[in-house]
Amino acid sequence: MSKYLYLYRGPATPMEDFTPEQGEEQMKAWTEWMGKAGSAITDQGNPLTPRASVRDDGSTTEPSDQNGYTIVEAADLDAARALLDGHPFLSEGKGRFAVEIFEIQPM
Repeated sequence: MSKYLYLYRGPATPMEDFTPEQGEEQMKAWTEWMGKAGSAITDQGNPLTPRASVRDDGSTTEPSDQNGYTIVEAADLDAARALLDGHPFLSEGKGRFAVEIFEIQPM
């Protein structure tokens, strides 16, 4: 089994900007997905804010729209991808959101 990093990318709305009802709906969707993924989740992750980006020449640049992460354990990349079935971050269906998957290589 290997560990995989999910990086969430897209114009996500910060939780503090949701109405209480929207926040409850979001939390329900995440709880349902985490329950489905079960013990494959080794770190449920967190949102990523604020953000900055520094180039190798010391200059700054606009940071990406990465806004959260989760770490899962799976047999291979296909199994890690399959765990995204029903993932709330991919529910909009308009192509604005993505989950990038990276295998975490041991040092």
